[in-house]
Amino acid sequence: MDLQLEGKKALVSGSSQGIGFAAAKVFVREGAAVVVNARTQERVDRAVSKIKASFPGGDISGVAADLGSTGGIHELFGKVAQVDILVNNLGIFEPKEFVEIPDEEWYKFYDINIMSAVRLCRFYYPKMMEKKWGRIVFLSSESAVNIPPEMIHYGMTKTAMLALSRGLAEASKGTEVTVNSVLPGPTATEGALNFLKTLAEEKGISYDEMVKEFFRTGRPNSILNRLIDSEEVANTIAFLCSPLAQATNGAAVRVDGGLIRTPM
Repeated sequence: MDLQLEGKKALVSGSSQGIGFAAAKVFVREGAAVVVNARTQERVDRAVSKIKASFPGGDISGVAADLGSTGGIHELFGKVAQVDILVNNLGIFEPKEFVEIPDEEWYKFYDINIMSAVRLCRFYYPKMMEKKWGRIVFLSSESAVNIPPEMIHYGMTKTAMLALSRGLAEASKGTEVTVNSVLPGPTATEGALNFLKTLAEEKGISYDEMVKEFFRTGRPNSILNRLIDSEEVANTIAFLCSPLAQATNGAAVRVDGGLIRTPM
């Protein structure tokens, strides 16, 4: 299927690895000009090189900037003045007991996971509205609905993304600007894999056994019953950002492997 993304410019925050990297790669595959982002130049260069190796003729560039800070955000704005597509992918997670999470960590999670997206939208959304065409996707999570007790601060930020995306979508009436959220289930990103490997070592079991235990006890509702591949999520993101998805606006689209049981 041709997603009709040629001539569109996409920015994916936090896209040197994981779902963000996969999304950037799919956008390049579909003919869009893509800007990848990471905190360091080394990470940006590595991501750009990998994508160019797969798509030598692709239009791919990168900006090294810490989007969890106002300084980093403004550095990005100085280099990327306008985009047609914005994917708010940047995010952090860390398992920690609620009573052990100090104030500064709540603020850190909020700054990186939420305020980075707020600041990016505050800059690019009005430009999209002026052109009356644009696409914004927030990378939320099934954790926005199934708040994980071991990561309440993370779940809180993912729920906040649903409110942000719906509110911006409501304000886009009469235009061809759409704002949606994507809710992936457990995905085989570098962070998730390292997390499961660490748990396996702590429990003295193999990685494969740990994955089985994770789905048996931690995510028993999963119908897919395996980790989702990053590209499976990226394909949905790319479709939502295409002209073909004009009728999908203000939606929370689940790519969760059937994990969430409640209708939404």
